[in-house]
Amino acid sequence: MTRESQRFGRDSFAGCSEGKFAPCAKFRYETKALHARARQQRKMTIAPSYPESRAVPRARPFDRGVAAVLGPTNTGKTYHAIERMLSFSSGVIGLPLRLLAREVYNRVAERVGADNVALVTGEEKIKPRAPSYWVATVEAMPRDVEADFLAIDEIQLAADLDRGHIFTDRLLNWRGRRETLLIGAATMAPLVSELFPGAPIFTRPRLSELSFAGDKKISRLPPRAAIVAFSAEEVYAIAELIKRQRGGAAVVLGALSPRTRNAQVALYQGGDVDYIVATDAIGMGLNLDVDHVAFASDRKFDGLRHRRLTPAEFGQIAGRAGRHMSDGFFGATGRCPPFDEDLIEALEDHRFEPVKTLQWRNSALDFSSIAALLHALGRTPTHPDLIRARLADDHRALEAASRDEIAQPKPSTASTATSPRCQTGSRKCAPRVLSPTVPAGSTIPSIGRASRVG
Repeated sequence: MTRESQRFGRDSFAGCSEGKFAPCAKFRYETKALHARARQQRKMTIAPSYPESRAVPRARPFDRGVAAVLGPTNTGKTYHAIERMLSFSSGVIGLPLRLLAREVYNRVAERVGADNVALVTGEEKIKPRAPSYWVATVEAMPRDVEADFLAIDEIQLAADLDRGHIFTDRLLNWRGRRETLLIGAATMAPLVSELFPGAPIFTRPRLSELSFAGDKKISRLPPRAAIVAFSAEEVYAIAELIKRQRGGAAVVLGALSPRTRNAQVALYQGGDVDYIVATDAIGMGLNLDVDHVAFASDRKFDGLRHRRLTPAEFGQIAGRAGRHMSDGFFGATGRCPPFDEDLIEALEDHRFEPVKTLQWRNSALDFSSIAALLHALGRTPTHPDLIRARLADDHRALEAASRDEIAQPKPSTASTATSPRCQTGSRKCAPRVLSPTVPAGSTIPSIGRASRVG
């Protein structure tokens, strides 16, 4: 065997002539595929921003079977996860949007039957007697279900200031018995490698091209366009403007009821209207036949302040344009400032800064007392890639309750108290017994509000 065959491996030269390096069809095919893969890797790989000398944790047995599929939008990642789930006898998939969960539920129900799949979101619950597959939003993923397969979609949301700690908890602590699949943007590649050493990471190229189409007035937007705004008032104002000038538009907002949202999406998908006006939730994996995405604004409220979208957030939303092999286009409209050249190049090439830290909140809680629960919630992460999430509403409410006298724990046995008359007078009297139980038919006072019982 020649040096070249030893260098590239025996399998690469199976069927080639021995003794002399002679290219064959199989070798040319594999070399071409290798070069294409290398070009795609150079295009998508993002160098970690931390020092190389940093200590890397060892792989835990708990993390065996974990794999990640990362890439830009329109790569078929969610479709791949559905196919993988259906290849097992049981599975759970967590999705970032209620509307996307409903879409995936409908798709799975068509394949395996409605009696074999459950849907659980914050608004809808469809639970057959014994479902094999569970489709849920990430927050509503069932805790008491053990499945062979588990998938978590849009894992880059673990860095979100509001919902991030929930995604981080699912990433670190939820597993399928046989396989766990993490799906998200390529910006998560460094952290996945750091948190799950040895876990295979598969990258998928975008199926179509994404190109900048320039700035256009709302009245001049092409058909099959999605206009993205970041407030309900702006969404309805744009929808009304399109209705007057172009005949009508569908509206998708998180505040709408599930039935109304589904009807609006069906209105657009069915071709009854050529325009859809939505918030940035459209960027979280919702599959619509959109050819053009127009930004009506570039600023959003993130729960703390109004800020400009990051390039990765621009890319997540703009990437909704173009389905399957159809190319997509993006641009600005309305009051959105023009895009600069660096942003346009980043969006077209899908090059964004890697995610550096994830939001974290302790999920191993101690419910023995209010003080113990507060102490557990106040824990800080030990891993350098995790940062403690900001105080959530439930944490603030618990802190307020801990300072309320009515919320303090009562003694388990009956206590006695002496009336003021017996304390001040010299006459002896029997103590008055205060029972800790509430008489039947009485109302229990609410926390933080003094009210009489009886």
